[in-house]
Amino acid sequence: MADYETMSLALQKGKAKDVTEMVQAAIDEGLSAEEILNLGLMPGMAIIGEKFKNNEVYVPEVLIAARAMNMGAALLKPLLIEDGVESKGKVIIGTVKGDLHDIGKNLVRMMMEGKGMEVIDLGTDVSAQQFVEAAKENETYIIACSALLTTTMTEMERVVKAFEEAGIREQTKIMIGGAPVTQNYCDSIGADAYTADAASASDQAVAYCA
Repeated sequence: MADYETMSLALQKGKAKDVTEMVQAAIDEGLSAEEILNLGLMPGMAIIGEKFKNNEVYVPEVLIAARAMNMGAALLKPLLIEDGVESKGKVIIGTVKGDLHDIGKNLVRMMMEGKGMEVIDLGTDVSAQQFVEAAKENETYIIACSALLTTTMTEMERVVKAFEEAGIREQTKIMIGGAPVTQNYCDSIGADAYTADAASASDQAVAYCA
């Protein structure tokens, strides 16, 4: 019988080797990939997310925990597809045009993946039009935009306008975040949600898919 609590603790400590060994042992035992993900990996990532929100852990700890999560999840992914387990939802994420910072965006992606979501990461320096094209192509209408510079956060307004011009604004949820971004700015450009940290962003995305 898999010891999910030990697996969760190893993940929280970022012990990627231990996590992958435990995941493989659970697979070899014949346990379902969905059970291993939901009872072993995701609870560990959820605890890290809460601690990050409460300033009990910081970016380095989140990154190593996320790395352990991703390595464990990589073993489960083909099995989940085989079992026909659907993701909780799909999100398109990217750092806006003119901005090449990606640590915050990567944290958000890892947190969202840790919640069982499929994330389409467009990378950095993403134009408003690229967000629109990706949404249409993937039929995904949750968009998460990141910016670290005050000079590039204005691009978020262009993203909102681009979705209006494309005629798909009503079915789209546009989430924004990053150091200079505020709730007031979110309200002023007509975006749907502002979140202050990666854990809150992943919670919000899951809520949109519910």
